[in-house]
Amino acid sequence: MAAPALATVNATLNATATVLLLRGYSLIRQKRREQHRTTMLAAFAVSTAFLICYVIYHLRAGTVYYHGAFPALYFPILITHVVLAAAVPVLAVITIRRAWRGSFDKHRAIARWTFPIWLYVSVTGVLVYLMLYIF
Repeated sequence: MAAPALATVNATLNATATVLLLRGYSLIRQKRREQHRTTMLAAFAVSTAFLICYVIYHLRAGTVYYHGAFPALYFPILITHVVLAAAVPVLAVITIRRAWRGSFDKHRAIARWTFPIWLYVSVTGVLVYLMLYIF
């Protein structure tokens, strides 16, 4: 089955978010705070664009069913992806807001949760796409 164009856009946005998240993490580990801030805001913008495209895609396409050979692998990835994806916008906004206000101790405390969840959701978003349309 060929991937609809908007599904490919969604996977590309998720992959881009993954790269930006990893770069942002690397930058903060190097104490390059300004570059970290810019990169994480870019990750948030890309993830926001993804969310908008995702909603548009599913309003048009409806439910997409998995017809692949690995349902025992696909469904646990999908379920954890969807559940954690619901938390990412809230966690990301709180994390960004705490940094914006200069509450860096609180920012770091929640970022330790936000980062791995957001990264997992971005990576598994690409995996779900690959399993639905490529493999």
